[in-house]
Amino acid sequence: MPTDPVLVVHGGAWAIPDDMVDGHLHGVRNAIAAGWRVLESGGAALDAVEESVVIMEDDEIFDAGRGSFLNRDGKVQLDALIMDGATLRAGGVGCVERLRNPVRAARKILSESSHVYFVGAGAEQFAVEHGSELCRNEDLVIAREVERLREYQQKAAESPAKDGNDLFAPTISHDTVGAVALDRTGNIAAATSTGGTLSKAPGRLGDSSLIGCGCYADNLSAAVSTTGWGEPIMKLVLAKWTADRVAAGNLPEWAAQEAMNYLQQRLHGHGGIIVLNAQGQFGISHNTPRMAWAFKTIKKEEAGVERSAP
Repeated sequence: MPTDPVLVVHGGAWAIPDDMVDGHLHGVRNAIAAGWRVLESGGAALDAVEESVVIMEDDEIFDAGRGSFLNRDGKVQLDALIMDGATLRAGGVGCVERLRNPVRAARKILSESSHVYFVGAGAEQFAVEHGSELCRNEDLVIAREVERLREYQQKAAESPAKDGNDLFAPTISHDTVGAVALDRTGNIAAATSTGGTLSKAPGRLGDSSLIGCGCYADNLSAAVSTTGWGEPIMKLVLAKWTADRVAAGNLPEWAAQEAMNYLQQRLHGHGGIIVLNAQGQFGISHNTPRMAWAFKTIKKEEAGVERSAP
C-alpha cells in the first residue's frame, strides 16, 4: 500500500545570529522544495535527501559546501554521508577539499562501490572516476569565513582557553545540514553534510559523515541526522542510539528529545537532531539556542529556527 511521503531537513543547531535567521529559513525552505519535488513525483527517499542536501551545500548561509567554516589553515574540508534504510547501504566522504557537493560523491559510493567510506584524495579520485568535476579549494572559500577565522584566531591568541572547548561553543559554529525522508514505497533515507568546526585541525573528522554517529537510516527503526558538537555525538554513536530507541517502540519525537537530553547529561554536549520512522512519524529537537529546521507532509509544511516542531 502506498504511503504518504514526509520530508524533514535541518540547517544546523547553534546560536544563529539574528541577521542570519532569514537566510537560514530561506535555505531550509528551498531544501524542502527540492526534496519534495522528488517525493511528490514518486521518487525515492534516497534521491530526495540527496537533492535537499545539495541545495544547502550550494547555499553559502550554511556550513556545508561553499561558504563552510575554514579549518586552522584557512581551507575548506568537507564531510558527508548518505544512507538507504531499505538496504542499509551507505556512502561517505571525509576531508575532501575539491568537491562542491560532497553528498553527490557519497551517493556515488553508495550506488557504485562495494565500500562505504572514502577520504581525502582517494575520495576525490573516486568522484572524478564516476563523473564528478573537481574545483579549486579557493572556490569554496568566501570572504565572510576568511574574516570569521581571522577574528576567532586573533581572540584565541589573546586569551587561550584552558580546555580548548571554546572552539565548540554554540555561539561559534555547528551549521551542519541534513535531511531525512519517507517515500511512497515506505522506504526511508538520511543524509548529512558539513564543513566541520571553525578553525578545526586539518584532517579532523566530525560526526556528520560517520555511520551511526551523525547519520543513520534503517527501515526497521528510523532515519536520523544530527548536527552540533561532533566529538560528544561520536562518542555516543548518537544517531544509532536514537534509531534503537525508535526500534524499541518509542515515538521519534520522544526519541529526539531523549537524545538531546542524553547528549547534555552524559557529555555536556550540544546540538540538534531530526528523526523519522517508516510510518511517517518524526521528531525535531535541539538543546542549542536555535536550530534551523523545516518539514513537509501531504497536509502541512512548516519551518523555523526557535523551537522543536510540534
